[in-house]
Amino acid sequence: MGALIIWLVIMVPVSAILTGLGIFAWRRQKPMWFWSGQTVGEDEIGDVKAYNRANGIMWIVFSLLMWFSTFLAFSSMKLAGTVMLVGCILCVPVLPFVYTRIYKRYKKHE
Repeated sequence: MGALIIWLVIMVPVSAILTGLGIFAWRRQKPMWFWSGQTVGEDEIGDVKAYNRANGIMWIVFSLLMWFSTFLAFSSMKLAGTVMLVGCILCVPVLPFVYTRIYKRYKKHE
């Protein structure tokens, strides 16, 4: 029971932060960035609303994996940990790739 509580104390805020990041990106008026310390200028993006929506979807989809792993712990902590670990190993390297595709898709072509 103690392991479940620790899992929930960690995973619920992490999942909520990722979902919140997705909502923030989706609603943002200026272009969302991906890399820490980097900004994306409005003059770089052709359709800011669509670009931000794509960024928001990317983060929300990633957060769904975390939410799934969070609630899976109620039935199996081992399976929840495995899903989270495999999900992070597979998804974390994919996120920069997905973001780069989003950026290239909505980048202004001059």
